[in-house]
Amino acid sequence: MRRGMLVVAVAGLLVFAGCSSAIDGSDSGERNGVPDVSGELELHHIDVGQADSTLVVTPSNETILIDTGNYRDDGQAVIDYLEANGIDRIDHLVTTHGHADHIGGHPELIEHFEEDGDGIGAVYDSGVSHPTATYERYLDAVEAHNVSIYEVAAGDRLSLAGDGLEATVLNPPGGDTSGDIDTNGVVLSLVFGDFSYLTTGDLDASGEQRLVETYGDDLAADVYQAGHHGSSTSSNAPFLDRVDPDIAVVSSALDSRYGHPHDEVLAAFSDRGIETYWTGVHGDIVVTTDGTAVSVETERNASTDPATLLERKHAVQSALVAPLADSGLSAERGLPMPDSGRPSVYGTAARTAGGAR
Repeated sequence: MRRGMLVVAVAGLLVFAGCSSAIDGSDSGERNGVPDVSGELELHHIDVGQADSTLVVTPSNETILIDTGNYRDDGQAVIDYLEANGIDRIDHLVTTHGHADHIGGHPELIEHFEEDGDGIGAVYDSGVSHPTATYERYLDAVEAHNVSIYEVAAGDRLSLAGDGLEATVLNPPGGDTSGDIDTNGVVLSLVFGDFSYLTTGDLDASGEQRLVETYGDDLAADVYQAGHHGSSTSSNAPFLDRVDPDIAVVSSALDSRYGHPHDEVLAAFSDRGIETYWTGVHGDIVVTTDGTAVSVETERNASTDPATLLERKHAVQSALVAPLADSGLSAERGLPMPDSGRPSVYGTAARTAGGAR
């Protein structure tokens, strides 16, 4: 298959390139103390409905974009958000895996920044191909614009400006790109001073167990983007106990046709006292840190208590299921929600990274 050959070529690129300007494959070893950092790190969790897209802006104004939302709007929601925030280049485009709700905007975004912006620095992929038109279009765009693409594996690090930020790939394990697309998706850890962040794409329970066995307490993170949009296939107890986050961010629609975030996950967050933000409720969610203090700014004011969010979820999603049941239609089809507008009032919460857990 043509795309299978491209994946092999990408793997070969890493073998021969070694430590390139885009990837550092060396072992970071133990951190001897906390490095001095300056400036602020921003993590923008963009509200893209039942999909994922996260923009990272480093203190040196490098940009890392992790996924690009769904294919249905041709990436326009993400492009609009980036332009509104003055972003004219993506230095590092991370493809967690090939599902359409994560790479749907890749083709248009690559085309937009290559033709109308300052380009895409490099693309990072797990190497696990996906036989869909969306995945084909993504790789077509990479080829058409001659964008560098790297197959990454555990231990690789993005080569960033010297501002103290470390971006390390924890998954997939090296040497095998034939496994499940979710289990072998890209997991990325960011460390900045005392602050740590973990995002896992759609990693499932088996992938989480592998991370627990490999990294143990080193998985600890102040902020955790809930795996698989808050599905109970992810965020399992042994994994959560190791990550032990203060804050969780869920990226899914309020009227999620899959019932995301699942009750079990919100209950687990509640039991652990994890402050929870949900794009379906809070809109765009921006986490900012100077390496010690952490603040969260949301597009819409709402509770961050997981138990309260669970009640909100039940009120909205049960109201959607009832008409479907009455009409004999499957709840899996979902119903569109009217756009209630996006208020300009933001809520802010302050936290300290690396504090007592």
